[in-house]
Amino acid sequence: MKTLTGLFAGMLALGVSATAVLADGAKPAPLPDAPKFDAQGQVKFVGVGDILEYKALAEYHEPDFVAALEKAGKLPPLKDRLPKEPMVYKTGNMKDGIGVYGDVMRHVIGGRPEGWNYTAGQSQGWGGIDIGLSECLTRTGPLFQVKAAELQPLPNLAKSWEWSADGHQLTMHLIEGAKWSDGEPFSADDAMYYWEKNVQDTNVHPLNGANPGTFGEGTTLEKVDANTIKWTFKAAFPTQVLYAMAYGTFCPGPAHILAPQHPSNSKNTYDQYKNAFPATYMAMPTMGAWAVVDYKPDNIVVLRRNPYYWKVDEKGNQLPYLNELHYRLSTWADRDVQTIAGTGDFSNLEQAENFVESLKKSADPAAPARLEFGQRTIGYALEFNYSANGWGETDDRSVAVHNLNRNLDFRKAVTSMLDRQRLGESLVKGPFTAIYPGGLYPGSAFFDKASTTYYPFNAGAAKAELAAAGLKDTDGDGILNFPKDMNGGKNVEITILANADYQSDKSLTEGVVAMGEKVGLRVIPKLLSGKDHDAARDTGKYDWHVIRLESEAVTAVQQTEHLAPIGPSTTYFHKAGADGKVDVMDFEQKLVDIVNKFIVAKDPKERIALMKQYQKISTDNVYWAGLTVYPGALIINKRFANVAPGAPIFMYNWAEDNIIRERVFVPKDKQSKNELFPDTLPNKPGSAPGEGLVK
Repeated sequence: MKTLTGLFAGMLALGVSATAVLADGAKPAPLPDAPKFDAQGQVKFVGVGDILEYKALAEYHEPDFVAALEKAGKLPPLKDRLPKEPMVYKTGNMKDGIGVYGDVMRHVIGGRPEGWNYTAGQSQGWGGIDIGLSECLTRTGPLFQVKAAELQPLPNLAKSWEWSADGHQLTMHLIEGAKWSDGEPFSADDAMYYWEKNVQDTNVHPLNGANPGTFGEGTTLEKVDANTIKWTFKAAFPTQVLYAMAYGTFCPGPAHILAPQHPSNSKNTYDQYKNAFPATYMAMPTMGAWAVVDYKPDNIVVLRRNPYYWKVDEKGNQLPYLNELHYRLSTWADRDVQTIAGTGDFSNLEQAENFVESLKKSADPAAPARLEFGQRTIGYALEFNYSANGWGETDDRSVAVHNLNRNLDFRKAVTSMLDRQRLGESLVKGPFTAIYPGGLYPGSAFFDKASTTYYPFNAGAAKAELAAAGLKDTDGDGILNFPKDMNGGKNVEITILANADYQSDKSLTEGVVAMGEKVGLRVIPKLLSGKDHDAARDTGKYDWHVIRLESEAVTAVQQTEHLAPIGPSTTYFHKAGADGKVDVMDFEQKLVDIVNKFIVAKDPKERIALMKQYQKISTDNVYWAGLTVYPGALIINKRFANVAPGAPIFMYNWAEDNIIRERVFVPKDKQSKNELFPDTLPNKPGSAPGEGLVK
């Protein structure tokens, strides 16, 4: 494999001195403070025990129409549908207290459901559909309100757990007696099926990318009894994996439905297994608060309450309070428009170009929706494809660019060519966006400004660094050329992958392309939508990637494996070649070591110190080039109660999880008449859309 000869070979080729290059090259500068922004909600911090507990109550209650169906013999008694000890939400943590039954929450989404087999990689359309249907071993969305001293994932399907004395084994106790929405028991068999036939089977690709490395290389899982599973880890006390057991990397599917379709139990191919439950399949059994009952292509998905849901309030009222969820199939931009207008009820305002107009409209006292901004936890980065080992594209041009990406002078040139102020303003004017150099977001609890190396915009410095990397315009056409021993000395042409479904992604990509041209780099946009974008990302069919970083840059305790290539496929932009090994660079190995230590660290002070080291090394070496960072805003119709104050649209998870939708309700005097399937319960599995409803 060809590689660059480095700084001094580049300088010799250009006939310049080391002193001259270094004098004109990129130099760190203090990171500017983010603009002051006062429109952010205030969080009330609590302990884990203030949110929930598991216990049996003296009596339980349900909506009148469900009780009538039970009396008619169409449902078992409520006490038989609930587990031995339901999850009980504490009244004191509910902003508006015990709720009432009824009404619907209307969502608008830009995604389209492929089907309901998320354990094998089918997208359900996003926008909160999967969060309404799936439950996981642990839960993280509500952690934005948990005191730092008690911060750890909330129990969920796993009601409790304990570590062995040596820290290599974790025993989890699953909720006992819970049932799927079709009445079949939930048990350790469901967890084991997900682990053995989806996570461990390399031919299956769960929707959120769970793989063996997600839970630590060499990790095993075994069933102890019907309600107990035991993990065994190579490392001692890898408490970090508790976050990986939340949305969406350990959310078991219904084994009694899925297992017969798996290739190990049938004549199905893996593609047939993945697609065995299309969007027209009603109603896939769920452990979530709602189940799918209707689907009309390019129109709507409807969810109705799950009569077997295993969570209650302190009065014994079976949750959820809301009977129905709607997902209008439109565009992501339309989601904001409809929610502001009152024809939708809920939106994560994450597209910065909509901020100003949304603020203006919500400021009207007669506006149907309110708007609340969170911290700056939405950001974009430019990732470099570092693989020079055969992963991804392997033509001469791609190999040459990937080797450039591995050169620090080149990466310093790229980060220096970026005018981040202009990039932010290309999305929205005003005090919203802030300079983001890379590494952890400024809104992260682990962010440390003093440990952050920032190379400010300086086109002259960028050109000097490109020269140091051995690049020169040898044919006089204004575009730099590779050295003659790389791609035949042709023009430097770089593909930049971005998601065409989002205007923000496209706007930032256009900005990077223009800024590259200013310093002599020809950057060619590769705008792809949906699964085509994801396939290109996952297979390395790109040189650069404009990406919205999520949990790894916000919390560090979630998707931690994305922070460094600790396994053969844990990072999106640097995966193993055919030999199963990742060709890590020296600084990358330091990041790998830090992340592995962080995963098993129990002392909060040690974890903070490790993330300071990570921030310093990653930004020193421009591991990825930050583009911009900004806050999101929750837009929600004013009729809804029990919306947690200060809930961010994204932190540990998206707002649909953060606000704990199963506790959200609408007071009787504000309830709408928008339910499409009133007084009914989910269809029998396999029914046609809108048919087979229990009524």
